[in-house]
Amino acid sequence: MLTLNRPDTRNALSTSLLTEIAVALDSVREDDTVRCVVITGGDTVFSAGADIRELAKRTSAAAIVDVRPNLWDSIRKFPKPLIAAVNGYALGGGCELAMLCDITVAGAGAAFGQPEVNLGILPAAGGTQRLVRLAGRQLAMKWVMTGTHIEACEAQAAGVVAEVVADDQTLERALALAEVIAEKPPLAVRLAKEVLNAAQDTPLEAGLALEHKACAALLASADFNEGVTAFLEKRRPKFEGR
Repeated sequence: MLTLNRPDTRNALSTSLLTEIAVALDSVREDDTVRCVVITGGDTVFSAGADIRELAKRTSAAAIVDVRPNLWDSIRKFPKPLIAAVNGYALGGGCELAMLCDITVAGAGAAFGQPEVNLGILPAAGGTQRLVRLAGRQLAMKWVMTGTHIEACEAQAAGVVAEVVADDQTLERALALAEVIAEKPPLAVRLAKEVLNAAQDTPLEAGLALEHKACAALLASADFNEGVTAFLEKRRPKFEGR
């Protein structure tokens, strides 16, 4: 589990914090003992967005060579499941981080939004693109151009959030989902994430071909044999990621 811990800035995603997230995920990328990662900001706030003091010092020239796009890309390419446990604000970069996760569990009092327009800029860590893909063009236009907050229930209805639970159950539910996923065959989970993500940008015919190839590859895995054998023997399977 990764916990954002900058309470004095409401977990603002400074470059240093974003670097820590990317490095932490990279350190367990090939660790077979880690099968799923939960990202949380704690009980009161997930992340209020970018570090405004840092942002105020940024220039157009500096933005061209900014390392942050590479950090976001590294997080996006993390091959194992990412679950966001969101309480309180998930705004700007915080909302983009939650949308980058594969499953988002939100407390009933959570609020999502892309308020960058209020600063004279726009979402620049995938917010415009992912919102359109998740919520559709109309809602994305409304949220980005007005800079307003989205309540957890509305975010769920729009497909931005998978589940809404009581605020004091957010992390518990996210960890429970992680435990369920961790018990599944790692190769199948990893390929499922890859194929599901590809579905957003791939024509149907190409996506179906990718799905078929992934499934064919899994038929040769030891985990597939274990899963079938355990089913026939009516016992719990022991998957090893082979």
